[in-house]
Amino acid sequence: MLYILIAILMFGILIALHEFGHFAAAKLCGVKVNEFSIGMGPQVIHKKGKETDYSFRLLPIGGFCAMEGEEEGESRDPRAFPNRPWWQRLIILLAGVFMNFLTGFLIILCLFSGAQGFYTPVISGFMDGFPLEGEQGLKVGDRVLSVDGHAVYLQQDVSFFLNRTDGVSVDLTVERDGRKVELKDLPLAPRAYEVNGESRLMFGLYLSNVEKATLGAKLKNAWFQSVDYVRMVWVSLGDLVTGAVGLRDMSGPLGIVDMVGQVGEEGAQAAQEAGTSAFLGALTSILSLVAFISINLSVMNLLPIPALDGGQILFMAVNGVLLSIRGRKLDPKYQGWVSAAGFICLMLLMLAVTVSDILKKFGV
Repeated sequence: MLYILIAILMFGILIALHEFGHFAAAKLCGVKVNEFSIGMGPQVIHKKGKETDYSFRLLPIGGFCAMEGEEEGESRDPRAFPNRPWWQRLIILLAGVFMNFLTGFLIILCLFSGAQGFYTPVISGFMDGFPLEGEQGLKVGDRVLSVDGHAVYLQQDVSFFLNRTDGVSVDLTVERDGRKVELKDLPLAPRAYEVNGESRLMFGLYLSNVEKATLGAKLKNAWFQSVDYVRMVWVSLGDLVTGAVGLRDMSGPLGIVDMVGQVGEEGAQAAQEAGTSAFLGALTSILSLVAFISINLSVMNLLPIPALDGGQILFMAVNGVLLSIRGRKLDPKYQGWVSAAGFICLMLLMLAVTVSDILKKFGV
């Protein structure tokens, strides 16, 4: 029950922060905001501002920022959202995405605040029997810059992208003695190595170099971790489109509740084994998940799907093209129909994912 409440509160806060981004940008751009609400459903607290109604609502599942002219699409008020310059509308639409990304970045930075050091993507050694050590292969001290064209920012990027190769060869770019070295079609593939008396399929690299956790290093690694989360979302979307993953690999609200519980319990157990507070261990693990979900939301909202911010940006671009060609915008009713259809499709997808989560929970 506790993890259900945490998940609901987490989503509520992230969505409310997203809407606050829209609200703050709208105010800065001079757009009239009719209502800004934290939560959904019946009003609990209501305060009438100079022109905006501020309210807290019963259900802690998000919020909304109701701007003049946003729903009806037509308004003679010069401060209505549709009547503002295109660049102001773009800023307002992107502000929610920015708030979610910023929230994720700040959470990561807070989690890194107590770090003593960070692992780097620098090769520190090789397992016994590694066949590619040498001038034409890899050397201790090489900093891995890219794997098959994918930039490497953090230590874990190396294993992540190596595990996505064809298992036969890979293109690596490394920094060696201050110069870039391109290693094309390097036959680096998983092979059996002995670890603690067990044979395991591994790439045979050790990357255990550590840099001191200065303020600059914390900021840099927090930024790289945030960028990595963005990249992970795009990679996952690509896998979904190509069929590399399916519906059962996706998680909806129920799946995320289970994930919160699992992550919290694993964090608490790891903390207890390390002799530290189980509560802090669970909290740290859950906050890491919240940071990932917050950045995930920022990316997903940029998709050009009607009913999302990316869809509205797409409509802005379409209307801009139509204005330059035909001298008039798309009829608002057609935009409304497309948005409604997009919303229905999103709800059907969420329903399908939720059903999949339920079936997985019962082992079906």
